[in-house]
Amino acid sequence: MQIRLFRKTRWQLATWYAVVMALILSLCGFVVYKVIIDAYVASINRELESVAGTLHDVIEPNLKQPGLTELVFQQVLPNICLAESSCPTQKILSHSTPDEHGIFSSVYKDKQYYVRFVDGSGRLIAVAGFQADELPPTVQTQVWQVVKDLQGNRYSQKSLLLHTQDHRDWGYIQVGRNLNDLDSRIAALKLILAVGLPITVLLVGGSSWLLAGLAMRPIDSSYKQMQQFTSDASHELRTPLAAINATVETLFDMEYLPEEVQDILSSIQRQNHRLAELVQDMLLLSRLEQQMLATQQIHCCLNILINDLIEEFSALAAAASLQLTSSVLCQEFLYVMGDEDQLLRVLSNLIANAIQYTPAGGCVTVILKRSNTDAVIEVKDTGIGIASPEQKRIFERFYRVNSDRSRRTGGSGLGLAIAQAIVQAHGGSIQLQSQVGKGSNFIVYLPLTDEAIASVILSELDLG
Repeated sequence: MQIRLFRKTRWQLATWYAVVMALILSLCGFVVYKVIIDAYVASINRELESVAGTLHDVIEPNLKQPGLTELVFQQVLPNICLAESSCPTQKILSHSTPDEHGIFSSVYKDKQYYVRFVDGSGRLIAVAGFQADELPPTVQTQVWQVVKDLQGNRYSQKSLLLHTQDHRDWGYIQVGRNLNDLDSRIAALKLILAVGLPITVLLVGGSSWLLAGLAMRPIDSSYKQMQQFTSDASHELRTPLAAINATVETLFDMEYLPEEVQDILSSIQRQNHRLAELVQDMLLLSRLEQQMLATQQIHCCLNILINDLIEEFSALAAAASLQLTSSVLCQEFLYVMGDEDQLLRVLSNLIANAIQYTPAGGCVTVILKRSNTDAVIEVKDTGIGIASPEQKRIFERFYRVNSDRSRRTGGSGLGLAIAQAIVQAHGGSIQLQSQVGKGSNFIVYLPLTDEAIASVILSELDLG
């Protein structure tokens, strides 16, 4: 149980480290992604603004009539084509010399641009860099927009209003820049993040597992020392307690013992017996946790165990004016592999508690049934019940729901802790369902033996 506890804690620490680092790295990756892309977009937009501004400033002073091209168009953009004419495609103007393509190509070499001119109604007038039908036929005149050509390439486009010499609106000049380099950078960053982040998280998880193991070594050592101290102390205390009990019994055998001395000795004997039981319980719990208890693993029939316990506790239940019954909800005998004495202790503790905390006239029921490959034992009562906040602590050592009442009845608060340790040592689990004023239901799950499972399957086939 100790090994499972530390392994579970180590996994939880490693998982939390990995999750937190994954969130931090994801946030950092997103921030870096946004910063890099935004910086690159800003650089492209500045470059595009410079190109558009240069062409606008060169062309606008020479415009005379709205919507009509002038000689300056051909001077600045030698490869310009009118929308209604047929011109060869010029996708990359920078492949020509600066003298061939004027300002547009000489100032911005090695870039892929296009230039469009549209009138005030959005009708395409001329284009350079593409044939007119390679761009979307619908012309938008927003200042900034992103458009695609027929091949799916994206372009960032800026539109500027042109005026004639007499300050009339001539139309718009639209300059677009290819975003293939930006798209390739975005794809590369996404690939790096998609591949690098999981690998980094795995490395962090592995490192967290190792670091959690190193961090828990002192805790594990302290826990083992505490367990060893409890075991040694419990073992060493048994001898003086036995000596005290023997001395008290010797004194009881003396003649003419005053009555007040007898009362004192009786009190000492009761407290000594209680302390001896507490030491024995602590020693048992310590050995169970360290898996040092020698157990005789045999096939235990739960049907027989429950019948014996009902018979044994019938007198106690009758004395408390309670009804103690059993209910077997399966056709076959249920067998588990375990130590019969320890299993008897678990069920005896649960039945004794149910009887103790159930008022007169109540009912205690022990139910045996099967759930898949587990045997299920329920100990139900109509007693005082347990509040929800206390249910989470009911299996802790020395925890008692009603301390005053437990002390009067001699309870030490170790019974349920021992029961849980025994059940877990048998590969099972124990749960609690309770409502205040309505009663409690302790549910024990124990794995069936392979022979019992096979017997159950055969019986189900026979019934089918």
